[in-house]
Formats: sequence, C-alpha cells, structure tokens
Amino acid sequence: MSDWLDEVKWDDKGLVAAVAQDAASGRVLMVAWMNRDSLRLTAETGVAHYWSRSRGKLWKKGEESGHLQTVRELRLDCDGDVIVMQIEQAGGIACHTGRESCFYRRFQNGGWETVDAVLKAPDRIYSAR
Repeated sequence: MSDWLDEVKWDDKGLVAAVAQDAASGRVLMVAWMNRDSLRLTAETGVAHYWSRSRGKLWKKGEESGHLQTVRELRLDCDGDVIVMQIEQAGGIACHTGRESCFYRRFQNGGWETVDAVLKAPDRIYSAR
C-alpha cells in the first residue's frame, strides 16, 4: 500500500503550497509551504506545521505568538499540488503583522490599499524574541 504522502506532487524542493482557510468564515488567512514532515506532523497532531523557506526549517504556526492553527480538515486538490486546510485560528490573528489574514491589502484606485486593521501590534505578539 502506498503512503498517503506519495499522492502529493512535491515540487523540486520537496514542497507543496498550503492554504489556511478559516473554517467558520471561509476567509483565506495565509498561504505557506509544507514538506513531507510538516504535512505528516499536521495530520498527526491536528495543528498546522509548515516549512519556512526563509529560515530553512520546520515550524509550528503559533509556536512563538500563541496563535496556533487547529486543523479541522485537510484537502488535496485534483492535481495533487495544493493543500487546503480548514482551520480554527487561535487569537483570531494569522498574520505576523498582527492582522486576521495575510491578505490585508486590496487592489483599488490603481494601487494596493491596506483594508484590514492591526488587531495586535507585532511587538506585543513577539515580545519574547
């Protein structure tokens, strides 16, 4: 029997795009990357884990901020190259900028305008750094 992780089409770096969507509202909160280990940990623990391309390491979402993502459902798209997770976002903040969603800028009037307020200042979220 093949491993369920083998059904994922990993890119040449061993990564797959992962979309975190609020299970209640449907709003897309963030997009990140997963490798085999982070997807396996996510499935095993029920808490979102990702691969940080910039830091080159595995990370559990909320490990520093406390804003954990509890996974309610994992889905794999038809091509096998995107994961969508229905999540419950602890603290209502998914973005490191202190906003609900990383998608807080909207194109309007010929440019990108910030349309979502900061719910908690990043220096109050990450004061332990």
